[in-house]
Amino acid sequence: MKWEKLISNKRLGQEDRHPERHDDRSEFKRDYDRLIFSAPFRRMQNKTQVFPLPGSIFVHNRLTHSLEVASVGQSLGTDVARAILKKRPELAETLFPEIGTIVAAACLAHDMGNPPFGHSGETAIQTFFTEGKGSYLKKRVSPSFWSDITHFEGNANAFRILTHRFKGRRPGGFAMTYSTLASIVKYPYASSLADGKKQKFGFFTTEADYFQKIAEELELPSVPRIEGSSEPVLPGFETDVCFRRHPLVYLVEAADDICYEIMDIEDAHKLKLISFDDTRRLLLGFLPQEMQKDIDKRLKEEGVADRSEQVAYFRACVIGVLEKACVDAFVANEESILAGTFAGSLTGNMPERECKAYRRCVKFSHENIYVSKPVLDVEFGGFKIMDTLLDVMIEAVVNPSRYYSQRLMGVVSSQYDINSPDLETRIMAVIDYISGMTDVYALDFYQKITGLSLPKV
Repeated sequence: MKWEKLISNKRLGQEDRHPERHDDRSEFKRDYDRLIFSAPFRRMQNKTQVFPLPGSIFVHNRLTHSLEVASVGQSLGTDVARAILKKRPELAETLFPEIGTIVAAACLAHDMGNPPFGHSGETAIQTFFTEGKGSYLKKRVSPSFWSDITHFEGNANAFRILTHRFKGRRPGGFAMTYSTLASIVKYPYASSLADGKKQKFGFFTTEADYFQKIAEELELPSVPRIEGSSEPVLPGFETDVCFRRHPLVYLVEAADDICYEIMDIEDAHKLKLISFDDTRRLLLGFLPQEMQKDIDKRLKEEGVADRSEQVAYFRACVIGVLEKACVDAFVANEESILAGTFAGSLTGNMPERECKAYRRCVKFSHENIYVSKPVLDVEFGGFKIMDTLLDVMIEAVVNPSRYYSQRLMGVVSSQYDINSPDLETRIMAVIDYISGMTDVYALDFYQKITGLSLPKV
């Protein structure tokens, strides 16, 4: 792969258009601004990140998480560009210096496809079709569509939101630049090649042609299947080719990894799910002893006695250390990243101290945070709500001529093709509608269709 081809400001759906510009913003800054002001981005304000919302203690939601990831991503991209330009000054005359803005925009969009109630929402959609009442539909839909919905993945749904031509929308969806779109797709292959355990893939069958077009334009190499996968390629799939990741995906992934792991620990401390001593031990484990002593000295000199403020200071220091480590990992592995042979993630290729500290945090989080009562309460409640909504709405689109079906389908936004003569399109319209809900809207709709709440007169 070559940077000169990888960084393109061509817009999906507007390849032949050259609109008049009235300001000096770059095309990638326009991507960023377009996302910030979009409805799907705003809705993330009321979508669960990990802990239940809202509460008396502020914790992260999908929107605040995405803003923080974009901030770290901007730093990662800018610092990588600066380092690589020292080695390859000829890239200064290309679009390469703008990779910080590209990564920041991709970070804003990376969670836009996540359904309500965090990862339990994804699982609810998958299992409704594999284990729940929707399992009978396997015989009524194509193998590729069945694979898409039974592997439902927020990353693939984000790409759909940004590229799909929903009713009343212009071609190319958000009409984002090719490079920003490619930087969002962590798993650049179809669901037919998804790993059976991780359920990960990058685009639905309906958007496969869009990614193929982007990959060809940016010259992302294709490979026949996922290396190391034991999953068979089933007959009847339209897309069975996967691609090498766009290099900037590694920076988006690193920004996300840094933020969610560190911020989940800070949030857990705020909620008193973990002690100050455990929090301090986990966060300061990323830092050398001398730096730890300097932090203790500075906090004492400045009279910072509040433990939440101390944790916030630890967190800021740790993010700085991890950002630098990931920049160094990217620059050191630039050649293998461009060759498509780089293995793992940037956080997995940091120096030994940072890697060990990161693994400790991951292990601690899985054993103490993600199985805590508040998190499990969201998972249980969210799963039930999502399963019920899917049950009622899928039944409606499978039997659209029924009176109650027509009433239910009438509440769906006109951008979703809920009245299509094609069953797969109607089912996907239901998934689009439900996955786009906020937690509060999903709960309210659930209470109404189950009769748990009625309008007040």
